[in-house]
Order: sequence, then structure tokens, then C-alpha cells
Amino acid sequence: MYQGRHAQLGASQLANLNTFVNAAQNLSFTQTAQVLYLTPSAVSHRIGKLEQELGFKLFHRLHKQLKLTEEGARLFRSCTLLFSQLDEELNEIRTNELSGRLTIYARPSITQCWLVPRIHDFHQAYPAIQLDILTGNEDVNFRTQFIDVALYYASGPFPGLASIKLMSEEVTPVCSLDYAERFDLIGKPHNLSQCTLLHDCKAWPQAAFNAEWLEWAKYHQIMGIDNSRSLSFDRSDLAVIAAMNNAGLAIGRKRLVDKRLRSGELIAPFASLSTPASYQYHAVYSADIEPNPRVQAFLNWLKQQADEGAVANRCDSL
Repeated sequence: MYQGRHAQLGASQLANLNTFVNAAQNLSFTQTAQVLYLTPSAVSHRIGKLEQELGFKLFHRLHKQLKLTEEGARLFRSCTLLFSQLDEELNEIRTNELSGRLTIYARPSITQCWLVPRIHDFHQAYPAIQLDILTGNEDVNFRTQFIDVALYYASGPFPGLASIKLMSEEVTPVCSLDYAERFDLIGKPHNLSQCTLLHDCKAWPQAAFNAEWLEWAKYHQIMGIDNSRSLSFDRSDLAVIAAMNNAGLAIGRKRLVDKRLRSGELIAPFASLSTPASYQYHAVYSADIEPNPRVQAFLNWLKQQADEGAVANRCDSL
């Protein structure tokens, strides 16, 4: 590799070259000084220093006029091309910060009921980011898996990881209107003993298969919940879909079933008996490195979506 005295340019040399390019464009030290917020003497000093370092003259200094020397004209062409390429490269780098692949891992129910219905909004805002959305019930190992952000329904904390709490949650039993009418459920939780209960058996890590129902019943001091007539699923959304199709009652997480309650596909037969959930929705990511611009954009978008949903829910309750 060439190691001549001009092989490496320092900050002062780059500043002097930039001054030269502006002077060559304007052919006036006075105009160049105005553009660069310098004095004419400072511009002249920079040009003189550059000429001394290069070993040749860049300008013919005529009476009230500058004219490029042959060497100056060649350098000007080279610098113009170089600076143009540098600008293009910098613009590309800035653009690429918000482009490329972003891999998201989430619990299946969060993905289907909350994330996917909103994802078009993120794609419209950041069309150059390529989203890969993976689902599963296991926790992510950020050291061995190529995951940028995970969405969990959990209580935290998350040792060794960074996290943002997105939303709290409330739960209440849900079913179809037909099912509620068949078993005379509306406002009558004591009639639950006749019903089939639908369970998310993996509601959270190490949860019992009927953990959500037990938590809800204990909170409202409802006795005699019968789990002998039940169906279990490994996803909350599957239990909810079964409830929509008259299979029984599921514990509905309001953030995830709100749209179906609004549409009438589901009803909450004991509307006043909702329970603050012990778990919340969190965005989790590696704490070992600073989030890159793609990750930060996605985290900001998640928080915005969660906050907008919270405002909408408060307005609906008024």
C-alpha cells in the first residue's frame, strides 16, 4: 500500500480541499469566505497552505480576479468527483440505517390478534425495512438466535436483557352470544358450572393449564369452577376462536379480543367482572449492544401503537 506523505488526509487537509473547491467554483476568495463563514484572509491562508503542501500553484492571482492553473483545474475536477461520491455514499448510509432486515419474535396470540393487524402501518412508514415475523411459546436466546426484538406476555424482569413495557392487560370470560343465551350466562357467573371452559395451557411460562381461569375466579371469589368439562390449547387466540364458534368460554385478554367484542363476534357475559392481569406485554431485546436505527424505529412504533390503543380504550370506557 502506498505510504507517501499525501496518502492520508487529516481534518485540516480536508478543510483546505473543501475551501479550494468552493474557491474554484466562485473564483473569488471574498464569495468563498461568505459561503464558509470565514474571512477572506482565512480563505487565502488555507489556499496558500494547501498549495505549499501540494507543491504547485492552484490559482493565478490576477488583479481582482482568480483563474485556475492547469494543475488547479485537474485537482478541481478530481475533488468535485470525490466529494460527489462522498455525498452519495453518506446519503446511502443514512438511508440504509432504516432499511434491511428486522427479525421479530412474538407469542402467537400477540402476533395474530395485535401485531399483524397493525403491521401495515409500520410497513408504510418504513417500506425499506424487511420484516421477518416468527412466533413461538419459548423464550429467545439473543446470543444464539438472530432475533432483534421479542414480544412477551410476562411479568418481567428479564435478567441480562433490555425491555420496554408496552401495555398492561385485563382479562374476562368471553363467548359467543348464542352460547351465552343457551346457558343463560349473561350476568350469571354461577351458571359457569354447566359450561365448557377453554384454556390457554401456556398462558405464561410454567403456568398450569387452567391458570388464567383460576386467577380470574379467585379474584372475584367465584367458587365451583369445574375443569372436567374443558378444552386446552397452547395459544390464547385458538381458545378465543373456539369460543367464537360456540365451543365454550375462554378467558379473553382485552387487548387481544377488543376488535371481536366490538364486532359482536364475542361477548363478555360478565362484563363487570374483569380482572387486572398479573402479566403485561413487553418488548425485549439484547442489552449487549445499542439498538440499531431499525430496532429503535420498531420499538418507537410499538410504543406509539400501544399508547394509542390505551387512549382509545379509555375513551370507550367514558
